[in-house]
Amino acid sequence: MAQVRNKQVLLKNYVTGFPKESDMEIVEGSITLKVPEGSSDVVLLKNLYLSCDPYMRLLMYKDTPVSLGFHYSPGSPLTAFGVSKVVESGDPNYKKDDLVWGVTKWEEYSLVPSAQILFKIDHTDVPLSYYTGILGMPGMTAYGGFFELGCPKKGEKVFVSAASGAVGQLVGQFAKLTGCYVVGSAGSQEKVDILKNKLGFDEAFNYKEESNLDAALKRYFPEGIDIYFENVGGKTLDAVLLNMRSHGRILVCGMISQYNLSQAEGVTNMAYLIYKEIKMQGFIVSQFYPLYPKFLEFILPHIREGKIAYVEDIVEGLESGPAALVGLFSGQNFGKKVLAIAPQ
Repeated sequence: MAQVRNKQVLLKNYVTGFPKESDMEIVEGSITLKVPEGSSDVVLLKNLYLSCDPYMRLLMYKDTPVSLGFHYSPGSPLTAFGVSKVVESGDPNYKKDDLVWGVTKWEEYSLVPSAQILFKIDHTDVPLSYYTGILGMPGMTAYGGFFELGCPKKGEKVFVSAASGAVGQLVGQFAKLTGCYVVGSAGSQEKVDILKNKLGFDEAFNYKEESNLDAALKRYFPEGIDIYFENVGGKTLDAVLLNMRSHGRILVCGMISQYNLSQAEGVTNMAYLIYKEIKMQGFIVSQFYPLYPKFLEFILPHIREGKIAYVEDIVEGLESGPAALVGLFSGQNFGKKVLAIAPQ
């Protein structure tokens, strides 16, 4: 019944405005590597990779506007998706050394309800870190949002904002596999180059260099946009509404430009939803988890054959966590931000 060090990242205080590294703190506690006696619904995990995602900012509000089945409170570890190895299980569905992905905590070891484990990891011929990204929550978000809600057709015109992020880079590649024309926006020339040269987007542009987003979209979509995969909100959404085609679809995955504002930006062109009979739908990824086996059948062959690329931005250790999370909101990440916690 060994007791070991358990380093954690705690939320110090609820956050207003842009998060700072000082809103979090690294502490070193200890944990007994034993499931409590008689517990049949908990699992002790050794965390290997932890996911770093923009939605985590929303959970730092005292009155969080989202319901994900978990929330943050000062003095407690951040909760997030991760890849873990089972140390001991009270749940007979899991055994020692099983690899799993699901909801865990920003710490070295976590004792969690077994219901927070989403899936066992059976395919280990791909990097384990992929289960925080392309084979995890972001992958399911891109797949479910684009295919199940977007219903793309060959030849349609697709625009993806925050296109070099964990979700956007996949949506663009899914669009190309479907035979669509796809354009992405990102926040630097380096990211634009990755979108076009590594990820196969037809075109991409740096939104920070565009003084008129409406004009930029008309340049890349002279006939209009059929599908907009929304990750940023604000001024980008306002410009997109002017450039949608009749019966277009707007899939609202995120609005990262709004998460840190005390007063959200207004969107002035909503009437175009009526004029062009546009369908605009928000969604949360959990509705798509029943499709996970179907998703793996679709995506694993593409990964193995090199038909889909995935860009990761991996940093080492929990100590890197606060800076990694804060950096998401200034565009410092390239692709999926991941914390590597321990070797398998």
